[in-house]
Amino acid sequence: MHIAPHDNANRAIVDADHPLVPLVYFNIIRLRAGEVFDTRVPGYETCIVPATGTVTVETCGETFADIGQRGVDVWDGEPEGVYVPSGVTAHIHARTATECFVAGARFDTPLAPFAVRAGDLDVVQYGSDDTKTHRKIKHILGAAHHDRVGRLLVSELFTVGAGGWSGFPSHKHDTDRLPDETRHDECYNFRFRPDYGSGLQMLQRVDNEPGDAWHIMNRSTVLIDQGYHPCCVLPGYEMYYFTILGGQSQRSLRQYFQPTHAAQLQTIPGIMDMVARFK
Repeated sequence: MHIAPHDNANRAIVDADHPLVPLVYFNIIRLRAGEVFDTRVPGYETCIVPATGTVTVETCGETFADIGQRGVDVWDGEPEGVYVPSGVTAHIHARTATECFVAGARFDTPLAPFAVRAGDLDVVQYGSDDTKTHRKIKHILGAAHHDRVGRLLVSELFTVGAGGWSGFPSHKHDTDRLPDETRHDECYNFRFRPDYGSGLQMLQRVDNEPGDAWHIMNRSTVLIDQGYHPCCVLPGYEMYYFTILGGQSQRSLRQYFQPTHAAQLQTIPGIMDMVARFK
């Protein structure tokens, strides 16, 4: 499902118990310097990540000061975030004008809050220019946080250079059938540089049968409920997408690669290291 760019007025773009992707939650909050916004999502753990600007987050009696150092866009520095336990209120104080992502996954057990600073990121780069798959992933809540988070995985994905493919070889994660695959609902929010760039999100529900494709633009949101889902950016443009994954029965993601294209795993440098970082 494609949700076109729009002013969401600080209301959830993907609310709790969404009919397509009930395991994830997504909001974008825009604040002027000095403004305060309270967020609470019963039954969902969340992570507050400034796309731009700097915030202080108060939750569970703790204060996490000066989160986020990016200026003009998501390419302008490293991401930072604050993990907020399930159902707990977080007070977001805008130190500067800010645009904040709020990512969530369904999970009932309250855990302890913590901050993820730029130095805590788990970064992996893989692919190549030759295979048109060169990209970098910055895990905000990745494998390093398994003992501190319930079901939520949060990352930022960047194409390296202009043009190319991401999410290839095509894979899916819509059915719990370990050890081959896990059910993880997924949500993306895209950005392009320059911001008038665009791309394509594919969703092929059955191997070797026609699927869906959406024209994605700056600030497009895409929901992945089932099927194989590669995406690409036009030549001459860079692409970024904020990624939220929520697991049904476990946090570790087990991707199932589309049989038709699985042999391509052998052609893309470093891809198995990328796969391992989601486990």
